[in-house]
Amino acid sequence: MPGDDDSSGRSVTRRAVLAATTGALGAVAGCATGPFPGAESPTSTSGDVTVAVETVVEPVAEPWSLAPLPDGNELLVTERGGRLRLVDVADGTIRTVSGTPSVYAQGQGGLLDIALHPEFPDARWVYLTYSATDGNGRSATHLGRGRLDRDGGSLRDFEQLHVAEPFVESSGHFGSRVTFGPDGFVYQTVGDRQFKDFGPDHTAQDLSTEHGVTLRLAPDGSVPDDNPFVDRADARDAIYSYGHRNAQGLTVHPETGALWESEFGERDGDELNVVEAGANYGWPVADEGCRYGTDDPIGVSHSEREDVVAPVYSWPCGSGGFPPSGMTFYTGAAFPSWQGDLFVGGLASQYLARFTVDGRRVTEAEPLLAERGWRIRDVVPAPESGHLYVAVDDTDAPIVRLRPA
Repeated sequence: MPGDDDSSGRSVTRRAVLAATTGALGAVAGCATGPFPGAESPTSTSGDVTVAVETVVEPVAEPWSLAPLPDGNELLVTERGGRLRLVDVADGTIRTVSGTPSVYAQGQGGLLDIALHPEFPDARWVYLTYSATDGNGRSATHLGRGRLDRDGGSLRDFEQLHVAEPFVESSGHFGSRVTFGPDGFVYQTVGDRQFKDFGPDHTAQDLSTEHGVTLRLAPDGSVPDDNPFVDRADARDAIYSYGHRNAQGLTVHPETGALWESEFGERDGDELNVVEAGANYGWPVADEGCRYGTDDPIGVSHSEREDVVAPVYSWPCGSGGFPPSGMTFYTGAAFPSWQGDLFVGGLASQYLARFTVDGRRVTEAEPLLAERGWRIRDVVPAPESGHLYVAVDDTDAPIVRLRPA
């Protein structure tokens, strides 16, 4: 999409949607119904597993994130332009959820990630990340929450919880993935806002800003007392890790509880990281990528500095890169041979990557959906079936479901 981070530097045109789906999207009384929910397209394979690819609903306008409700019947979808949508996964009906915040939908900004409170639906909080301005043309990544009224189709009592300051005149690199850790706290990524001063004074190396960081917050937006920098006068209390460029994937390992992150590089240099408290991930003083359009390295290799943490997997300069977006570990029953595997959406690379993981040893397996020309924005597991939902990044895009063929 125009304005998206793309380590190839290419412009991206609209992609074709599922050829097996026919008809046009109709709207009735504020709802939309997909033309043929469950329509099946040709299969895709990874290793010895063959999957059927079904349309859940289309079109959706620039979907950015997905959150299935625990009973498996409906799926929350954010659209970058500002709408929160509630999709019935059985019949493809779409409702627009009211009560969402006003967003700055420019460049890479807009309504971005979504996460449910761990005790949902007993605690009906839905957490949203989004870009918004200060009224003077400067923008920042925001975190807020509201209570989902499922029957009424609204977010009630929406409140802003945190703003990653300072506001800046930029429409890029908001980061913005959010998830809950096993400790019950909120973890959120914030991008470096596209600053190009690639030296030790870069904003991602400056703990007095919340740029190029992972934040750790209590569910009400307050700062936990045991955050790594709370006792430092020169650091922001909410920072958990720093030295990140633009992380748009965040998930928790189902066995270890470790926080895993995917991050865009510049020319290549894309990364998978395990995020640790207080750690510096190097951007831009240590990196494996190059400046756009050149073979010039950015900083030094991670291996040349003892004060930074290297990625567990990366695409170094010259590899072609893999600008990674949403990610999840697979724990469902539908695909037993995928248990514990990591799935990561690829944007310019246009496929869904699958990685086998053994501790911090990561190996890429045969990709999925590589033949379709789709930029993959997000991937999440279905809570009951163990199928995978995938969001395709386009102006008129499908949400698809992967199930055993």
